[in-house]
Amino acid sequence: MKRNYYVLSSGKLVRKNNTFYFEEIFEDQRPEFLDDREEECLNQISELEIAEGAPEAMEPKKIPRKPIPVEDIEALFIFGELTFNKRFLNYAATKGILIHFYNYYGFYTGSFIPRETNVSGKLTVRQAEHYGNLEKRRVLASQFVLGAAKNILKNLAYYGSRGSDLTKEIENINSLAESVPDITNIKELMGLEGNIRQIYYSCWEKILTKDFEFGKRSKRPPENPLNALISFGNSLVYNTVLSELYKTQLNPLISFLHEPGTARYSLSLDLAEIFKPLLTDRIIFSTINKGMIKPGNFMKELNFCYLKEAGRKVFIKEYDEKLKTTIKHRTLKRRVSFRQLIRLEAYKIIKHLLGDEEYKPFVIWW
Repeated sequence: MKRNYYVLSSGKLVRKNNTFYFEEIFEDQRPEFLDDREEECLNQISELEIAEGAPEAMEPKKIPRKPIPVEDIEALFIFGELTFNKRFLNYAATKGILIHFYNYYGFYTGSFIPRETNVSGKLTVRQAEHYGNLEKRRVLASQFVLGAAKNILKNLAYYGSRGSDLTKEIENINSLAESVPDITNIKELMGLEGNIRQIYYSCWEKILTKDFEFGKRSKRPPENPLNALISFGNSLVYNTVLSELYKTQLNPLISFLHEPGTARYSLSLDLAEIFKPLLTDRIIFSTINKGMIKPGNFMKELNFCYLKEAGRKVFIKEYDEKLKTTIKHRTLKRRVSFRQLIRLEAYKIIKHLLGDEEYKPFVIWW
């Protein structure tokens, strides 16, 4: 199975035949355009390592290359400063490789998406019809909200059974979720989804160690460590969903819960709502409560907070392992990975749009 590659170091990506090579930039090789804050870059995490260690200072040798077989790449997540040419991008496009870019602070900035190859005029028309018809759109939008709410409740039930008093929050979210079928307005659905998450976030301090305080949800920019973690994790989920949508015939620009807009793949936002509790939130709970991510892993600037390089590596490692985790699918009767669950969700939407089977969202069953 293909896998994601995460590039945290700065360097150069080159192509030779059917292999990409990463050449890391070391201290005496840094071009002038590199930000001097790159001094804080650490070595790659072991399982996801893209570049080897620096050559010994006393022996200036040929820059070591780390090979990445093209046929093994699902998507590239770029966090370091990289140089590459148009030929590299052209070849990546022919292989259907998506490249997601993050800035120095770990904030998502954009994606390189090859020309679509899995296109279907019939499906695009159906997708547009469901967006344009308020009732059809509402049916799908409500399912995204319900799926997110039920997965949030699964998280709360898990920690509630382990000593956290979450009874009131669970009751309040259940009450809101029960009202979803009665809502006919998309904006009201978005508002209700926001209320559910507000209640959800209000009890995080009962779940997490006392080293972290939530305050309120702040996105652009995140104002404290927990908000920085949520934004970082959600951006990974968003881009993973986008990568999986690219493999299907769905148009990622046409959405149902989130309003389609300029320069954003809003269908990825719709599907990400369902998987954020399973991926982002559970990784945050786990890494903080196990002491893997600590307050010292964050940097506070004048008006925002971000996860430093060492913390990103911990989170990315856990995230990648989570995507590889497999469970026995109750319908397919075989083991599938969490990443495959996302693509299966896209296929369920396709069946709904074509009138083959009514869409029901993925809900954690374990």
